[in-house]
Amino acid sequence: MNIRARIFGGKVEEAPLVQAKKPKGAKADTLNSVSVTREEYRRGDTRDGDRHRLPDEHVRVTHSERDYEVQLVNLSGGGAMVEGDFEPMLWDRVDLHLGQNGTIECAVRWIKGKRVGLEFAHETRIDCSVQDRANVLRAVVAKSFPEVEIETPAVEPPTPAPNDEHRGGKRHPLIWSGQIHHDFQSSPCRLRNISETGAMIECAAPLRVGAEPMLELGDSIHLSTTVAWVVGDTAGLAFTKRFDLQQLANARPDVAAAHWKAPSYLQPGMAASDSPWEEQWARMSIGELRQSLEGFLKH
Repeated sequence: MNIRARIFGGKVEEAPLVQAKKPKGAKADTLNSVSVTREEYRRGDTRDGDRHRLPDEHVRVTHSERDYEVQLVNLSGGGAMVEGDFEPMLWDRVDLHLGQNGTIECAVRWIKGKRVGLEFAHETRIDCSVQDRANVLRAVVAKSFPEVEIETPAVEPPTPAPNDEHRGGKRHPLIWSGQIHHDFQSSPCRLRNISETGAMIECAAPLRVGAEPMLELGDSIHLSTTVAWVVGDTAGLAFTKRFDLQQLANARPDVAAAHWKAPSYLQPGMAASDSPWEEQWARMSIGELRQSLEGFLKH
């Protein structure tokens, strides 16, 4: 408004005292008209399946009693993709070594050129002598599955050779899970293997090498640990004190499911039920495991 023109006369242009605001934000019935500025950019692919691409990670695999250095392309969801100069056959047994206490038993799922898809064994591996492992499993079955009756397997599994720690007979079906307490938070984890001195876990939460989380298995097992290494969603933990494996009986395990859904990069055109762990390397049921342990410990 022009005050001088109002007093002395002249042309007056009417104008509102308060200017109308220009419309901002979303237009009617549209949400894509709002521009949201990112404060943090995506640092990696967080979609299911191909979660952990590791282009510069090299690891060791053992096949037919020979060691090979391979590139670990990715690691996720109970399997891995590796690339290297070794020539396995489908369903062959391969040991993948990620670090201290970091050996995972695998089966060859598919082969394409130099790339090999590996499926992890489902059960938690207990690293100790055959006798000690039998004692641990017997205590676990007696405490966690006392109602399960003994089943006689259709085919009696062969007796393991004295120097053969992991390859004889059928495989036990037990999987231990727990909680990892770190950085003022708690995250569920799966126990891939365990020994008196350490363990390997699978956990979606990021862990830092050198961190000192608490591993909780059940209500009565609390282990102080140090993170020794991290590869993808898998981490190696070193125990502060030696762990008595007999205590695993105080943490009820899960029983491996009859079928496991592999991540997409492990099953190109292959049914998830076509698993070597279900047929050639079949697992025992709890009843068969109890029968096997009763016979083994009588010798």
